[in-house]
Amino acid sequence: MTEIRTRFAPSPTGYMHLGGLRTALYAYLFAKQRGGKFILRIEDTDQEREVPGAVELIYEDMHKAGLDYDEGPDVGGPFGPYIQSQRKDMYMPYAMQLVESGAAYPCFCTKEELQQRRDAATAKGEQWKYDKHCLHIDKAEAKRRMESGEPYVIRQNIPEVGVASFEDLLYGHVETECAILDDNVLIKQDGLPTYNFANVIDDHTMQISHVIRGTEYLSSTPKYNLLYEAFGWQPPIYMHLPVVMKDATRKLSKRHGDPTFEDLLEQGYVRDAIINFIALLGWAPKDDREFFTLDDLVEVFDTDGLSKSPAIFNTDKLRWFNSEYIKKMDFEDYLRTVTPWFDKVLLGKGIDYRRLAELMHGRTEVFNQVPEMVQFLSELPDYAIDLYSHKKMKTDPALSLTVLKLALTRVAALQDFSEDSLKECLMELATENEWKTGQVMWPVRVALSGLPSTPGGATEIAYLLGKDETLQRLAIGINFLEQYQSLQQS
Repeated sequence: MTEIRTRFAPSPTGYMHLGGLRTALYAYLFAKQRGGKFILRIEDTDQEREVPGAVELIYEDMHKAGLDYDEGPDVGGPFGPYIQSQRKDMYMPYAMQLVESGAAYPCFCTKEELQQRRDAATAKGEQWKYDKHCLHIDKAEAKRRMESGEPYVIRQNIPEVGVASFEDLLYGHVETECAILDDNVLIKQDGLPTYNFANVIDDHTMQISHVIRGTEYLSSTPKYNLLYEAFGWQPPIYMHLPVVMKDATRKLSKRHGDPTFEDLLEQGYVRDAIINFIALLGWAPKDDREFFTLDDLVEVFDTDGLSKSPAIFNTDKLRWFNSEYIKKMDFEDYLRTVTPWFDKVLLGKGIDYRRLAELMHGRTEVFNQVPEMVQFLSELPDYAIDLYSHKKMKTDPALSLTVLKLALTRVAALQDFSEDSLKECLMELATENEWKTGQVMWPVRVALSGLPSTPGGATEIAYLLGKDETLQRLAIGINFLEQYQSLQQS
């Protein structure tokens, strides 16, 4: 049996977008499940679009995603080089082989000439495609002009009749009338191949058995198969994946500011949550299971679960996945991961990060939300009088003022400023005055945090703030309520 060999072949135009990550993931899973090889190839024939440093970013993103490839530019392999621009000398001989057989031909038309003919067709209301103008040049004459240094490209000679077709694992039989296909360029004037040519040569010479890529290549694949036929090569097996959509009307795109894989990592999404979520964009397992490690996916991934319909990138669903993964994190891993996010607002404040992490572990959805959630520990925010009124807790500004004055005295007298001592102190205050627990804890919590919702309650916040800051904030709360009371009475 032929070895299964899949490839991921991105262009170095920046960070990896999520549609590309999904393609890479599926190609990886398909190969690994079948004991095959997964290859990384850099397709950089479009030099104008290349972003400096993007090749290294691709390596980093692949490794961060856990998609370790068996062959590639930075790991080597028996079919290198794995960067197209480093393979440029190998494409022209194949192109000339096609010229000799009549499956391709040199074209000397200038850009200006092509534009004139295109404009003329448009003026007539016709759809223009290359008119095979240079196909009829005598071969000897064409060869002389090529050797003279005259600029030229090499075009594929598409048959004018018949159909070009291929079989797709997802879409089944796909065919196109040759009459509507254009004689696309195989070799550009600079001698570099176009994607349309290079991907065929590279896939064949790298012995790629299965080509997994997006549906944007679905309409071009019949042309590729004509090239395979012209060479007498066995084409690979194809699987084209539907696009990932931002919503029902727009494709997910870096140009529209949609996040890349790197963006999500920087925002504090967990790698395993991203991969799990991406795997389910267009693929459904045979049961209702939702959580999969990468190793799990290798075991259960199957093409039968793939959908032909575009997948919608649901940010809320990703956030939910991420929160579930964070909850399942080992606490020490969580503490290590959340510490830099604490540092953004709490560095040098003397806060007990371990205790704060215990309070935050089950409340964290995405790590970039953490600084805002704990900012109150660094600086007391402005807050409204309405916070002191709570129906369920049965509090109002008048009661809150009384509670805070007594709490200030009791807390100031504490020698042991542990959570247990703080809780005992405030519970005694409630018991002595026949107040419900919430009638004490809620005003104290509001005075200390200025927020309606916090990680931890009054005693946890007081402990984290420390005695001096706690007393200061209780005093601020008292002053705030006294001013309100004064305004009400005037």
